[in-house]
Amino acid sequence: MLKTILSSALLAGAIITTSATMSFAGDAKGDWVRPNGASKIRISSCGSSLCGKLIWLREPRNDTRNPDAAKRDRPLLGVQIVQAMKPTDKENQWKGKVYNAEDGKTYTGFIELTSANALKLEGCVMGGLICKGETWKREQ
Repeated sequence: MLKTILSSALLAGAIITTSATMSFAGDAKGDWVRPNGASKIRISSCGSSLCGKLIWLREPRNDTRNPDAAKRDRPLLGVQIVQAMKPTDKENQWKGKVYNAEDGKTYTGFIELTSANALKLEGCVMGGLICKGETWKREQ
């Protein structure tokens, strides 16, 4: 009897320890707000990838810095800024392209779900050696 109780206690302890150390399997899909509150992006499935488009801007404007002159008059609302993100070897991280409307350039990009309500978005140059980004919060 004591052996059964001890075995049950050890099993329960192992389950609790395993649960506490397992990382969460995150879902990056949803609506995200930039830290300065100036814009919102919706991450959703696009085929087997994740993509994200601008769904709200505090100050709506056109895509004036786009390298394609034909697109400079289009509103930024609805523009896909996170493109074709595929899972990497790192859990809760995806790699693809990020369009930066501030300078009109598209960069190699990463999104990483750092918690259930925090999404780190980065654009990188030089093969990923230099990256710049920010952490967006899930809209509640």
